[in-house]
Amino acid sequence: MTQPLIYPFTAIVGQEKMKLGLVLNAINPRLGGVLIRGEKGTAKSTAVRALAALLPEIEVVEDCPYSCDPHDYSSMCSTCRQRVDSGEVLPRATRRMRVVDLPVSVTEDRVVGTLNLEEAIKKGEKRFEPGLLATANRGILYVDEVNLLDDHIVDILLDSAAMGVNTVEREGISFTHPANFILVGTMNPEEGELRPQLLDRFGLMVQVEGMADPVMRMEVVKRRLSFDDDPDGFYAQWEEEEHRVADQILKARSLVPHVPISESLMYAIARIAIELGVDGHRADIVMVKAAKTLAALQGKDEATIEDVRTVAELVLPHRLRRRPFEDASFDFSRLDELLRVNV
Repeated sequence: MTQPLIYPFTAIVGQEKMKLGLVLNAINPRLGGVLIRGEKGTAKSTAVRALAALLPEIEVVEDCPYSCDPHDYSSMCSTCRQRVDSGEVLPRATRRMRVVDLPVSVTEDRVVGTLNLEEAIKKGEKRFEPGLLATANRGILYVDEVNLLDDHIVDILLDSAAMGVNTVEREGISFTHPANFILVGTMNPEEGELRPQLLDRFGLMVQVEGMADPVMRMEVVKRRLSFDDDPDGFYAQWEEEEHRVADQILKARSLVPHVPISESLMYAIARIAIELGVDGHRADIVMVKAAKTLAALQGKDEATIEDVRTVAELVLPHRLRRRPFEDASFDFSRLDELLRVNV
């Protein structure tokens, strides 16, 4: 059975910041995920599924519940490592990257998985039933209406996204498995806000809005109708651009570890965080990582002030101190002023 075509990522009209936030996390999942905040009907879920379809297929250990990479021993689960150490040739398969949906009503056990304590006590064996974090490894974990989730569940997701592993502990017994995924949360602020402590833990945040330009709104409609009438024909029009962006992401992944950022630029980032009253150090760290990731995406040899300026719009706004009911807008002229002074 042929898999139905997904609306092309590169065909999405406008919403450039949202697309950039998703692409940066696809290159470097350790950025800590992206929160897409905005009204309904602004292509949030379309963009997430389109990104998964855009990215190349991955090779996995065929019978592994964590979709381990058969070429990367360091990121394998303990079972796959034991099999390799024993001389076994791991069975392999190739498939598309998964998008794992996390329902609002999900329980902690369904997210992290469960340990069978009875088996552990009787036989001394760790029998683990994998949860959604296991399924999401090397894929995309999509949380629609993340602001309606229990805070404890959001904490777990953000911990795993930042660390790349999931650890389950029950009655003195623990089990750890890889959980390296792209975390994407979406929310409509009309339905309630996330606590500032949770907002801060999302690496990037994007505010999306409906388009006020009638020409662009008309283009959205025309493209959507064209796709619905002839998905194959519409995709063919964008196939070359889809491959170009996919190749760009793949190259950037290999470049990121080797892209330097100068001490003067890191000092400027620290001064900006201080001047804007950003609490903690997470914003500084994410801004450095995101600037390096953006430089890699653009094929640069080094992160620049332009990269910092661009990613600051995704890293800073949701971390600024605000009084209750204060407007969530961000004064970018102030950012430009600070960059001119500190660089």
